Amino acid sequence: MKCAISAVATTLFLSGATAFTVIPSASAPPTTHILNNAESSPFRASPLFMGRAAAVRAATKGKTDAKKAKTNAYYGKKIIMAVKQGGSADPVANRQLAELIKAAKNNSVPMDNINRAIKRATEKDAGDFSESTFEAYGHGGASFIINVLSDNANRSTADVRSAVVKKQGKMAEQGSVLFMYDLKGKIEIPSVVDEEELLMAAIDAEIDDVELVEGDEEGTSIVYTDPKVTGAMFDAVKGMGLEAKMSLSHVSKAPVECSEEDFEKNMAIIDALEELDDVDSVEHNMSN
Repeated sequence: MKCAISAVATTLFLSGATAFTVIPSASAPPTTHILNNAESSPFRASPLFMGRAAAVRAATKGKTDAKKAKTNAYYGKKIIMAVKQGGSADPVANRQLAELIKAAKNNSVPMDNINRAIKRATEKDAGDFSESTFEAYGHGGASFIINVLSDNANRSTADVRSAVVKKQGKMAEQGSVLFMYDLKGKIEIPSVVDEEELLMAAIDAEIDDVELVEGDEEGTSIVYTDPKVTGAMFDAVKGMGLEAKMSLSHVSKAPVECSEEDFEKNMAIIDALEELDDVDSVEHNMSN
C-alpha cells in the first residue's frame, strides 16, 4: 500500500498536478480529482490525506456523545429523586416529576430512558441521590465549579478531590469560587441565531435580560437570561422555530484568558472530572 501511494505521489509531482478531495457541499459525497497547476476549481478543496482532520471530527463526535450520555444520566437521577421525594411515580400527582419529564424531553432525553428511571425509582434498592457543588482552582487563574449528583457522598467527594489533585489542581474552600460567578438561565441552540429576531421574541415575551453568545461548537448559539424567566425565554426561542435545550449555569463575572499551556492543563482537569459518573457538569472562568 505504501509503495502504491508513493508511486502516485511521484507521478503527480513530476506532472505538476495536485491531488485533492473536493467537497462541493455538506450533502454530496467527496470525490477525488487530479488538477493541473494551471487549472482552478470552483469548489472548496482540502488535501487528500487529512488524518488530523478525521481525528478532530472523531474527537468532536466523541465529546458530543459523551455530553448526550451525561444529560441522559443527569435527568435519570433527577427523576429518581423526584419520584422518591414526591412519593408518587404518577406525574399527574407529582408536579416536580411532571416538570422534570418535560425538561428531559426538551433536552432530547429518550422516553425509554425516562420510563426506566421512573420504574427504577419505585424499586426498593434505588439509591437516594443528592446534589452537591465543589469548587477548585486550576492553572493561570482558572477556577472551576463542579456540579455533582450522587447516591454516595463519600465516594463522590473522594473521586472529585482525586481527579483535581492528580492534574495539579487545588480544591477550594466552599464559597471562595462561587461568589465570582452569576447563576444564569442557559438556552443552548444548535444553530446560528439572528440577534434582532431573538430580541424581538424576547420583547414579545416581556423579557429584558437577554445575552446572545456563540456556542462551544461552531454553528451553535447560547442565550443567557435571568433564571426566573428561563422557561419563558425557552418558549420564546421555540416559538422562533428553533430547537433548544434549557438549563441553569454559573457564568463568570470576570473571565480570564490563560496561556496555551495552562489552558491545556485546565482542560485535562475538566476531562478527568467529566469522566466521573457522579459529576454532571464542570463550569469554568476561562475565556479561551
